[in-house]
Amino acid sequence: MADKIFMKGTEAVAETAIRAGCRFFAGYPITPQNEMPEYMSRKQPKVGGVFIQGESEVASVNMVFGAAAAGVRCMTSSSSTGIALKSEGIAFLAGARLPAVIANFQRGGPGIGDIKPAQQDYFEATKASGNGGFQMLVFAPASVQEAVDMTYRAFELADKYLRPVYLLLDGVIGTMMEPVFLPEAKTDEEIAALRAEKTYAAVGRNGGEAHSVVCGPGLSNRLNQQTMNMEDAALYEVWKRDEVEYEFDVPEDSRLLLTGYGTSGRIAKSAVKLLRGEGYKVGFIRPLKVNPFPAEAFERLDYATLKGILVAEMSIPAQYGEDVRLHVHGRAQIETALSSGGQILDRGYVLEQAKKLYGDK
Repeated sequence: MADKIFMKGTEAVAETAIRAGCRFFAGYPITPQNEMPEYMSRKQPKVGGVFIQGESEVASVNMVFGAAAAGVRCMTSSSSTGIALKSEGIAFLAGARLPAVIANFQRGGPGIGDIKPAQQDYFEATKASGNGGFQMLVFAPASVQEAVDMTYRAFELADKYLRPVYLLLDGVIGTMMEPVFLPEAKTDEEIAALRAEKTYAAVGRNGGEAHSVVCGPGLSNRLNQQTMNMEDAALYEVWKRDEVEYEFDVPEDSRLLLTGYGTSGRIAKSAVKLLRGEGYKVGFIRPLKVNPFPAEAFERLDYATLKGILVAEMSIPAQYGEDVRLHVHGRAQIETALSSGGQILDRGYVLEQAKKLYGDK
């Protein structure tokens, strides 16, 4: 078994990406994720990879497009406002069906906002990461270890589905330090084999047929946009069947459910433990991916005994909470425990709101 290492979230994600075979990273400085490109700038040259600090976020994401088109495992990272600037390039990756990994260490907003942690990019990540209505698989880790595990898997899934994959983190996960187990690094031979499998890659004709990077793998008729969209829609249905992931801890006698993702989910889970210690009958749901949304988790609930659902989220107004409301569809009372703009959600406030919604024991 690998040794346990004490690492900061941004650096753990960067190291894991390198171990997963990422050999191209382009980024641009922005708090609170600056340590990630700094780590990449030191480590990529040592493994034969490339680090580029683009002149802007827009330049960086388009450099990632080029690396993806050449068959290289590649990645970019930013925070909120920077991700917004990358949205056009992310849409181009999705439209060309090119694999890449996008990491967003969220900060407060809207606009320039605050450099402190928030969860105000949920809609951006799950509903509108760019034009055209495309979707991505969106991981939502609640610890540095989960960030490590999900980063490694993100590269695998990006190659499997030939789509960009999104890591929805926040400033808490990025800046805190925790002990982690890192995955084994892929060998040079394994990385070369992965690239060789990408027959669509633009590596020179060498006397062969020409292909269009803009069209992407398997797309011979760029003008038939509707066919592309229909193929995408079919893929998203596959994701709903095969890629839903969530934590489900709901005893049969639960009268109250707490739910949240990422850092807020972690805070809510600790509140559940305290509430149970006081005799409250409480359940807990946490999405590990926020897209596809874990609708089936909320279908598993017994709404005959459930008094209410409390959504914990570092966003005002609630965003994840809107998806919860949509899938609960009026079957239970829903309340929120919210913070935003860099104010980390207080567990005491979550407990207060939970007890208020629960009522008498």
